[in-house]
Amino acid sequence: MAGWTTVVQAETLAMGLARNDVVIVDCRYSLIDPNAGERGYQISHLPGAVYAHLERDLSDMTVKGQGRHPWPRIESFMALLSRWGIGPTTQVVAYDDGDGAFAARLWFLLRTLGHEKVAVLDGGWSRWTALGLPVSSAPAATDTFRSQFAAEHQRFDAARLLDADATEAHVLAGGLLIDARAPERFRGDEEPIDRVAGHVPGAVSRPYAQNLKDGRFKSPMELADEFRSLLDGRAPSDVVLMCGSGVTACHNMLAMERAGLKGAKLFTGSWSGWIADGKRPVAKGA
Repeated sequence: MAGWTTVVQAETLAMGLARNDVVIVDCRYSLIDPNAGERGYQISHLPGAVYAHLERDLSDMTVKGQGRHPWPRIESFMALLSRWGIGPTTQVVAYDDGDGAFAARLWFLLRTLGHEKVAVLDGGWSRWTALGLPVSSAPAATDTFRSQFAAEHQRFDAARLLDADATEAHVLAGGLLIDARAPERFRGDEEPIDRVAGHVPGAVSRPYAQNLKDGRFKSPMELADEFRSLLDGRAPSDVVLMCGSGVTACHNMLAMERAGLKGAKLFTGSWSGWIADGKRPVAKGA
């Protein structure tokens, strides 16, 4: 059976809830209240879903100087997949409250392992519940087994994960760097999260919210038109994406792949990783 590889509609997933090859992952999270998502999961979630906490499960918070949500260690992440019952043929569906920003982080984590059958639930929890689709308060029954991923899929694709030095070199060489943060944060008008406002010199703004229309992803054709205009003839593999901490940039990554533009890279530390070194330059304005 062909897999869902970018986004999946609630109606489609609802018809596939009984499939034994599907693992659903609840990625709800709030930067304001980091435990809100997990509390919500404990109250109610999609049937059979497991819970992924951004800081505990999808990041390695022991790493310093690499932004607010450092990329997780491969050993920890592979152990997590085993605990959730995710193997190389599993269809994974990730969801969050609605816009897909946190779910896209899991999507790209799996993508950098070479796992293709992973998709984000379009409209997330908000649309699922608005449609009156089934929910559950029962904890997921997780299976512990040794993930049978081939050796080449037991490591992240380092070529798609850049640090601050590699990102700086990319920009200095004339490469395109796209920032997914809100326009006011990009311009440096305000900074509610990080200690320094502004953006990486040479970066361009593409707020991830522009990937959505009425709470759902725009069509592949719409996204292709918008991103091709931004890329201006560049190959997707020549593009680096960033945000505040390597989370919402994955939303742009997902939107690009939905548009057929595969292969962009991620500045994992993003803005919070950039400003970890006070000597790095900061730009302001549009």
